[in-house]
Amino acid sequence: MASYSELMAQAQKLMAQAEQARKDELSSVIADIKAKMKQFGITAADLGSSTGGKKVGKSKSSAAAKYRGPNGELWAGGPGRKPEWVRTVLASGDSLDSYLI
Repeated sequence: MASYSELMAQAQKLMAQAEQARKDELSSVIADIKAKMKQFGITAADLGSSTGGKKVGKSKSSAAAKYRGPNGELWAGGPGRKPEWVRTVLASGDSLDSYLI
């Protein structure tokens, strides 16, 4: 019977082979999916991935927005983590007063 280290080496070799097979098949699968999407006029939004793969959380706040960011982002100014644009403005030494709605 094979030893533990021999079995682990075999398992790692098989996992490497499986990963290579996945990579080899991936391009043809993607090409097939793209062809079918084009044929049927399917968009990424139709598949439920209109955010480019990133999940967008819903705002839990029901407070009215008090600030509008440089790209139109809204923020109520409540407790909790500040949006990235607010942190950037504050880090640059600016005041949020110029972003009041």
